[in-house]
Amino acid sequence: MSLARLRSRAPSGLDAPPVWVEIHLSGGLPSFTIVGLPEAAVRESRERVRSALINSGFDFPARRITVNLAPADIPKHGGRFDLPIALGILAASGQIKPAVTDLPGEYLGELGLGGELRSVTGALPSVIAAHEAGHTVMLPEANCAEASLVEGASLLGTDSLIQAAAHLSGSALIAEQTGGQRSVQPEGRCAEADLGDVCGQPFGVRSLEIAAAGGHSLLMVGPPGCGKTMLAERLAGILPDMSPSEALATAAVYSVSHLGFDSQHWQRRPFRAPHHSASAVALIGGGARVGPGEISLAHNGVLFLDELTEFSRHALDQLREPLESGSVSIARAERTVRYPSRFQWVSAMNPCPCGYNGDRSGRCRCTSEQVRRYQGRLSGPLVDRVDLHVRLQSVDPVVLQARRLPEQSSAQVKRRVHSARERQLARAGSINAHLTHKELGLAAPLDSASRRFLEEAVRQLGISLRGHHRLLKVARTIADLENTAALREEHIAEALQYRLPDDAAPGQPN
Repeated sequence: MSLARLRSRAPSGLDAPPVWVEIHLSGGLPSFTIVGLPEAAVRESRERVRSALINSGFDFPARRITVNLAPADIPKHGGRFDLPIALGILAASGQIKPAVTDLPGEYLGELGLGGELRSVTGALPSVIAAHEAGHTVMLPEANCAEASLVEGASLLGTDSLIQAAAHLSGSALIAEQTGGQRSVQPEGRCAEADLGDVCGQPFGVRSLEIAAAGGHSLLMVGPPGCGKTMLAERLAGILPDMSPSEALATAAVYSVSHLGFDSQHWQRRPFRAPHHSASAVALIGGGARVGPGEISLAHNGVLFLDELTEFSRHALDQLREPLESGSVSIARAERTVRYPSRFQWVSAMNPCPCGYNGDRSGRCRCTSEQVRRYQGRLSGPLVDRVDLHVRLQSVDPVVLQARRLPEQSSAQVKRRVHSARERQLARAGSINAHLTHKELGLAAPLDSASRRFLEEAVRQLGISLRGHHRLLKVARTIADLENTAALREEHIAEALQYRLPDDAAPGQPN
C-alpha cells in the first residue's frame, strides 16, 4: 500500500476545519514534498519527521514522498501535522499495517527530533470539533489535560511516535481516555483579593456590587491613590462562579492564544489589565495568524483599563462594537475570524492632568482648558456606553487609622450578587446588561409616578436614548439586589447618580 490518509484539524480562530493528510509514495528520485498551502512551520516538518522516524528506529523510505493537506485553500500552520504525516509515511511504506487506507480517528502532535511528541496550541477547539464529529483523537499526552475538559470526548494520549505506531499496528494499544472523567486540578492557585480590604470608599463598593450584579460597565474617576485600581481588582472575586460552558469557552480562547491553556486558571474569571501603551491589535486581536486580543482573553471575566485617557483614542474606539455585540469579527484578506468578547469593562482615570481636579484637598492648579483637553481624549460615543460613572474622592488617612471594624467581605457581596443574577436569569434568561429593548420593557415595568420622574430627569439632563436604556438597566439591577419586582422612584434616583453630568467627568456623559 503506497497511499495512506489520516484526518487532522487546521487552526482557524476558535474553529477547527477538518483536514485530510494524504501521503503517497511513488518511484523516482527521493524527495519529500508538502502541498496544500503549508506555511513555514508546516514545510519544516519534513526535517522533523525525517529525524523522528530514523531516531525512533524506523526506515525513512528512499522514494518520492508527496504529502497533500486537503482542502488546499485553507492555510495550514504550526507543527500539529507532524504526527499524521509520520504515521502516514509508516503506513504507506508498510512499516505498520493498518487494515484500511484511511486510518481511523484524528491525529494532532508536533514531533521532536528524537520522536517524542510535544504539545500543540489550539488543541481544545480541535477536540471539541472532533467530538462533535464522533471521532477519537490521538494527541500528545501534554495536551490531554485541556482536551479532557470536553465532556465525552474520546482521547488517545501518547508520548512518542513509537507508542503511536505501536497502537496503530495493534501490538500495544493505548488506553482510551474519556473527557469529563479526568478533573483538572489547579495547583498553587492564588487567593483573590478581598473586598474587605477596601476602606473609606462606600460609594465605590456600592457601584462595584451593582456592576457585578447586572454585568454593567464601570468608569471610576478620582485622584491618584484613592483606590480605583484596588476596587477594580476585586470585581472578579464577587462575580458568580463560572458555569461549565463558560469555563470551556474561556479555556478555548486561551488554548488558541499565545498564552496557552493553564490549569491554574481553570474555572476562574479572567482579569485582564493591559498597559495603556497597548495597540488596537493587542486589544481587539489580529496579527499574522489572527489571534485573540485582550477583549477576548477577558471573555466571561473582567477587562480593566487603568489610566484610560492615556490609551490611544483609535484603540479605545475599537471597543464600541464588541461592547454592544459581545463578539469581535476580525477580517483579513484570506479569512475572517470571530472571537467571543463578552466581558465586563471596568476603567479608571484621573479627572485632570495633575489628577486632583475637584478633590477636597484643593491641590489642582489645572486650567479649565487643560481639563477640557484632557477629558476630550475620550470620545462621547464610547463614554455613553458606560453604564456606571463613579466619582471618587481621596480617603482621609485619619479614617484609615481609626478603622476598627472590618468592611463587608467579597463572600458576603458575592452571595447578594449571585441571588440578584438568579432573579434576572429566571425572569428573562439573561443578565440585565444584555437585555434587548423589548426584554427591558418587560423586565422593568414602571408605574405612573416612576415614569413621570424618569421622563422629567431624561428631559432636564439631556440623556440620550442609549443612556436612557442603560439607566433603566442599572435601576433594574438595583431593584434586583433588593429583591423588588417593580421599579420605584428610589431605584431610578440611585441609578441617576451614576449618569449625572459632572464638571470633572469625562465627556460630560449623559
